[in-house]
Amino acid sequence: MLSLIYSAALNGIDANIVEVETYISSGMPVFSIVGLPDVAVKESRDRVIAAIKNSKFEFPSKKITVNLAPADIKKEGGIFDLPIALCILSAVGKIKKENLKKFCAIGELSLEGKIRKVKGVLPISLALPKNNIKDFIVPFENRQEASVAGTVNVFPFEILSEIVKFINGEMVVGPYKYNENEIFNNSSNNEYDFSDVKGQKSAIRAAEIAASGGHNLLMSGPPGSGKTMIAKRIASILPPMTFDESIETTKIWSVVGNNFCEGLIKNRMFRSPHHTASSIALAGGGAYPKPGEVSLAHNGVLFLDEFAEFRRDSLEILRQPLEDKKITISRAKESFTFPASFMLVAAMNPCPCGNLGHREKDCICTPTQINKYKNKISGPLMDRIDIHVEVLALKLSELTDLETISEGSASIRERVVRARQLQTDRFYKSKIHANAQMQSKEIKRYCVLDKDAYAILKMAIEKLMLSARSYDKIVKVARTIADLDGMQNIGSSHIAEAVKYRFSDRNF
Repeated sequence: MLSLIYSAALNGIDANIVEVETYISSGMPVFSIVGLPDVAVKESRDRVIAAIKNSKFEFPSKKITVNLAPADIKKEGGIFDLPIALCILSAVGKIKKENLKKFCAIGELSLEGKIRKVKGVLPISLALPKNNIKDFIVPFENRQEASVAGTVNVFPFEILSEIVKFINGEMVVGPYKYNENEIFNNSSNNEYDFSDVKGQKSAIRAAEIAASGGHNLLMSGPPGSGKTMIAKRIASILPPMTFDESIETTKIWSVVGNNFCEGLIKNRMFRSPHHTASSIALAGGGAYPKPGEVSLAHNGVLFLDEFAEFRRDSLEILRQPLEDKKITISRAKESFTFPASFMLVAAMNPCPCGNLGHREKDCICTPTQINKYKNKISGPLMDRIDIHVEVLALKLSELTDLETISEGSASIRERVVRARQLQTDRFYKSKIHANAQMQSKEIKRYCVLDKDAYAILKMAIEKLMLSARSYDKIVKVARTIADLDGMQNIGSSHIAEAVKYRFSDRNF
């Protein structure tokens, strides 16, 4: 007695289709699972036996062999409980075999036969059409995530006995449909707003430019000057996510086990790991690599507060994703590549005591301590940050001013969206979405400098002794400033402002 149903195993942020085969033969009652299962899959035996019996079905007292093919792919978690149970019931004649092989099924079983939610549902849903599988049985709690892509017919269930009736045709259930009109809401529900920020117009301007072009931003200033406050509000001025960006982000969060009631992630992520985070926590990894903070911030913001307090090896990991917008994690048997296109926002003090350059307080650090503190951040990493801005301590008059209200996030966001639309139209034939992603070819084509602008840039390069990468950063930031002004060519004022944002090149 042989039966078959399809399931899936996660591979990075993608999925591989798995054939679940069950063979029942006479002999001593033995229940074995083969095909490179991990401990959680092997424990399926006890869950499946209890779930079948508590669903009022008889469990066969025979030799049962379950094969998860292909055998060279590692199988993890309780995702195979449901297909194994359905395969066994089919092998003993409780489910029609010809009907069963049409489906892909995933789900963890409780001992009483209820179907529990699992992770990685969206990647599996996207992989099914490539394997000519149209019907997908999922836990009820995963119904929205499975259906958002609209690639397969999704049938959600809560208990095992209902699935048996459905496959046998004894119960009619239509495919679940996700309401596409509710996928996106252009209004930001961010709880933070730039109207709460006192003063700091230059830092807010730098944040606006960074958001408009997808540039990385470093803010340096004494404690309490508002660096963290500004960083937390950057997500509120970023443009709305596109459908493709939402799918990419949701895939990553689905793989790490975060299931969202609304199916798709609609708002850009803001990740703020503590400065004690390890290199694995930032980059991702483990015995079977999972995405880290740089991938969880994909299409969003990665905020590193107390930048100089992070371990040097953790910070150096940022080099590849900042340059390539992806990160590769290699293991002995396999390599995994996770997307990591994020906007880096970093905040740090100018010295260990934090008072270097303070208007009223004196710095108590020695020059050696200051140099050691700043040298925690390598030159190549600093070179990859587009905008460096100094955030000065506020005066008492600025703190107590109740009449002056800063510009709100809504109006800033309107300018950011307009600038991003110009970039979308400019790069519509390429994979580039923002000015920060431009390479040499695009810089040469779209960043035309007039005579005065070139003279200012040349003087800045010579006096600051900037690298070739810094040259490109200045030009790309200037391109974004010109976009905010609605200008086709880059003028001298745009270059001058972009040069001003290389603050750390004068100090590090």
